[in-house]
Amino acid sequence: QVRLAESGGGLVQPGGSLRLSCVTSGFTFGDYALAWFRQAPGKEREFVASISRYGRATSYLDSVRGRFAISRDNAENTVYLQMNNLKPEDTAVYYCKASALPGPSVYWGQGTQVTVSS
Repeated sequence: QVRLAESGGGLVQPGGSLRLSCVTSGFTFGDYALAWFRQAPGKEREFVASISRYGRATSYLDSVRGRFAISRDNAENTVYLQMNNLKPEDTAVYYCKASALPGPSVYWGQGTQVTVSS
């Protein structure tokens, strides 16, 4: 059974930091690219960051580049998102996504809430 479990969200003041984790099971982690998406109230879900199978390539949403860092631990089947200098506009539910390379399989987690507010 495929499972992606996000954790690490919470309430943080502007300028603060959070580290999100997504622990996975039920599929061959190293065969998948991983990504983080987010969805704010009343908005479409948007891409935040992605990382290739072995972590050699990363990509970021322009508004988070330089503040967020995605990483993965293939031994622990876990992907991380380090978020620094958080801003109120980063408030959203954050989801991790696994995409097979190659192949059509796509898996999503249930999300973790991040709220940036003073």
